[in-house]
Amino acid sequence: MKHQNQSSRRYNRTLLCCALASCLALAAPIAIAQTTAATVRGQVTVDAAPAADARVTATNLATGLTRTVQATGNGSYTVTGLPPGTYRIDVAAGGRTSSQTVRVQVGQTATLDLAVGAAAAPTTLETVTVVGTVLPETKTSEVATYVSQKQIEVLPQASRNFLAFADTVPGMIFETSSDDSTKLRGGAQNSNGINVFIDGVGQKNYVLKGGVSSQDSTSGNPFPQLAIGEYKVITSNYKAEYDQVSSAAITAVTKSGTNEFDGSVFWDRTSTDWRSPTFAEERAGGRKTISLTEQYGASFGGPIIRDRLFFFMTYEAKDLTRPRDVSPDDSAFSLADLTEELRDQTGPTSAAFEEDMFFGKLTWQPDDANLVELSAKVREEVEVTGIGGANTLSYASNKNNDSTRIDLRWQWTVGDWLNDAHITSEDDYWNPRPVTIGPGYNIVNTLNDNNGRLILNVGGGRDFQDKGQKGYAFQDDLTFTGWEGHTIKGGVKFKSVRVDAFQQQPFNQQFRVDYYRNLAAGNTTVDSFIPFRVEFGAPLPGIADRNVSSRNKQFGIYLQDDWEVNEHLTLNFGLRYDYEETPSYLDHRTPDNLAAALRGWQNIQNTDYNIEDYISNGNNRDADDDNWAPRLGFSYDLNADQRHVIFGGAGRSYDRNLFDYLALEQARNTFPTYSFNFDVAGHPCTQGTGNCVAWDPRYKDLNELYALVAANPNLGQEVNMMNNNLETPYSDQFSLGMRNVVPLMGHDWSTSVTVAHIRSYDGIIFSLGNRYPDGTFYGPGRTFGGAPFGQPIPGFGTLVKADNGLETRANQLLLSAEKPFTPSSPWSVTLAYTYTDSEENRSNAANGDEHYVFDYPNLDDHPWVESIGISKHRFVGTGVVEFWGLTFSTKLTLASPAAKNVLNCIQPTPAGLDNCAYGTFEAGYFDDAKFRQWDIAVQKEWTIEGDLSLWVRGDVFNVTNAQNLTDFGTFRGVDGVQDVNYGIRTGNGTVWPPRMFKLSAGFRW
Repeated sequence: MKHQNQSSRRYNRTLLCCALASCLALAAPIAIAQTTAATVRGQVTVDAAPAADARVTATNLATGLTRTVQATGNGSYTVTGLPPGTYRIDVAAGGRTSSQTVRVQVGQTATLDLAVGAAAAPTTLETVTVVGTVLPETKTSEVATYVSQKQIEVLPQASRNFLAFADTVPGMIFETSSDDSTKLRGGAQNSNGINVFIDGVGQKNYVLKGGVSSQDSTSGNPFPQLAIGEYKVITSNYKAEYDQVSSAAITAVTKSGTNEFDGSVFWDRTSTDWRSPTFAEERAGGRKTISLTEQYGASFGGPIIRDRLFFFMTYEAKDLTRPRDVSPDDSAFSLADLTEELRDQTGPTSAAFEEDMFFGKLTWQPDDANLVELSAKVREEVEVTGIGGANTLSYASNKNNDSTRIDLRWQWTVGDWLNDAHITSEDDYWNPRPVTIGPGYNIVNTLNDNNGRLILNVGGGRDFQDKGQKGYAFQDDLTFTGWEGHTIKGGVKFKSVRVDAFQQQPFNQQFRVDYYRNLAAGNTTVDSFIPFRVEFGAPLPGIADRNVSSRNKQFGIYLQDDWEVNEHLTLNFGLRYDYEETPSYLDHRTPDNLAAALRGWQNIQNTDYNIEDYISNGNNRDADDDNWAPRLGFSYDLNADQRHVIFGGAGRSYDRNLFDYLALEQARNTFPTYSFNFDVAGHPCTQGTGNCVAWDPRYKDLNELYALVAANPNLGQEVNMMNNNLETPYSDQFSLGMRNVVPLMGHDWSTSVTVAHIRSYDGIIFSLGNRYPDGTFYGPGRTFGGAPFGQPIPGFGTLVKADNGLETRANQLLLSAEKPFTPSSPWSVTLAYTYTDSEENRSNAANGDEHYVFDYPNLDDHPWVESIGISKHRFVGTGVVEFWGLTFSTKLTLASPAAKNVLNCIQPTPAGLDNCAYGTFEAGYFDDAKFRQWDIAVQKEWTIEGDLSLWVRGDVFNVTNAQNLTDFGTFRGVDGVQDVNYGIRTGNGTVWPPRMFKLSAGFRW
């Protein structure tokens, strides 16, 4: 009954969401993005008595923006919608006035009690006349920490990716892979669960991995660092305004123009001569491959009309030449065994990367009630990827990665109401292409494995993709503060976005070559090699457009009440609902011939799944409409002075399914992959049976391979099928902690202790649908291994099915301490320690992103293993100090070994079964896999004339030249004998960088 009248139900839900959105939007004039705006609230007293007639005005000292509110009967006030910055807070009550200067941070809800008259109590916070008191946020129930502009400007950093500072927050990991690509993770979840909000607008990647748009496998930066003012990292229990996130939420605010003209220019550089050899270069004799990093940019902003209209613009560029090492993937293979032609393609080499980023912003304040902003970001990058390990330069890919985003924002306020609206557009696309067009050769060593252990990949590569998203959105948030003690927020969001997932893989035919047998036969050049197998893709006839595209509709609505019950207790109640339609998934129809073949396939008639759960008639799929997310929190200020606060919360948050996964159902049916064996010496097969043919050099022409499947294009085709009832991935989050402001060394330090428990559910997993004739997965007498790849769908090929099922569980202890930097006390320290005890129900996860399981029939049989890529212990400390006219800064990162995925076949196996019939997967921790990196920087600035200054800076990364190794033997052993390479370094991979010096210089005015 669930699927009856499916089209009508989907239409009615759409109308319901639109109606709810309209109701909220009509409640006040349009507007919102309150994830970045700050709120200041408190109580006004005159001679220690509540001031019911008090009037509070906040004035931004840089732009003149003014917000004025009237206090309630008990003297309480709330000023909302404040862009982060320094404000003069003026209060008038009982015929008297007072004033003080404060600074508010991004997304902050700060408490500031205002006293007028002789009884006014002096503040206990450090105050600076120009900069203002940095208001603390101790009474939030969120597990959150700020990253300030000072930290962004002065801490050591190589990449200029502003997210690199997020790991100064407990629970966060900023990873730099051996190929110099970066990603951000929170807890035990992979990077897909992250969302970054820029000026209140989510930057979610709907198609590819990485969480943030355009951040899948790239060395580039998501946003110009010069344009970022500051940001807030919320690792769990965020409020209801945050959407499409199951891990950490990052909310950042961009810089704006002010009443003063200011600008900057910078350039930094590091090169081959300024770094130590990599581990691979040391093993190759110490000769360093050419490497070069140059980053440069400029910013400029100021008034067009003083106090009314401002501009800000910035440009940043990054040019990299990155060292790579090409070496045989088979650790038992020697370079000396390679022919000269192949040996010339190994050893140190390099890969190029170029990025250009632009950002511009106009800010208009026509009056005190209105704020209008128009901003645009353009990102363009091109790089060579896929070089290193067994992949030679000829086998690499050229990749373009482009992003354009525009945001029009209108904030309107009157009395107790604040409305903040955005109209946005996005155009983000990612498209790798092979460097070489022509056959690719996967050269293997078959001496100990008939299928072969990979030596090198040469010739034409596999990768041809064009994936991305393009669309527009409207979001509106409304805040009401007229109910005493309550700050009530509500918001709606609608987005129409086209998502595309075009791929042809492999684009070039891939020949598998038995290296030693070819040498024995006198075939010594790549062109003369005779392969024993070919894999290729071919377009199905009759399909004009092979791009998988969907015009998705997204709806979101939320309501949040922050209730200050009394001076001690604050309660946070939130509820969010999200809904998304993906027509390409909902309306997909399984081809009739495939549906008939599946229904008649005897192997799956009595097995562990029902094939009808995957066969779609175009009308039996519903979008997930149960995505209700309650979020609850509290804080209790023990002494009502913000110095000792207990806080906690519980909540649910929904993410989304990546379109790249959903599109495989159609992509595999438009450009299927085929495999043929060649009847050659050492690899005989019976021609005319199965996919066996005689080798002929004409198969180097793709059209000749197409001819092999023209008569029956479905034969051998890999079939991907989605479950008809896919759910949306989500996480449940629980936390309890205490914040304390403690005096130490003559200054107040902010400390926090938090225990967090997070469980994520319903991640998509792809598993093998093939079964043996008796309906089993392993075959008779087995509990592992022997997956039925040789049991294809009659008339087709292997079946791969997608279901919900991936889960993670994490318990974390989060400790932090911070002494903030102020001009009167020009030094700062941050300390962040994380203990993580986590597990997940997947394997083969090199970095936490694995979404295939072919060693088990489903995740019900899969063991829970400790989360791959996660360290038990992690510490990040930073320090900044100014003296002798210099600014010194440092960052230290230490982590215990991260869990590696281990295949364990060491249990003895009965006769008649292969050696891994009782195998299993588990996590392994290797001592040499620990991580440590110490960075330092020194900067000197000289005033040239007036406000113009010159600065020069030197950074040293990885001061101790720690070799953070990545490649280890992860096969534990077989039949009671431990493998000799288990836990031992097996490759040259290390985390970039080695010890390296970077020189930077620039001007400010």
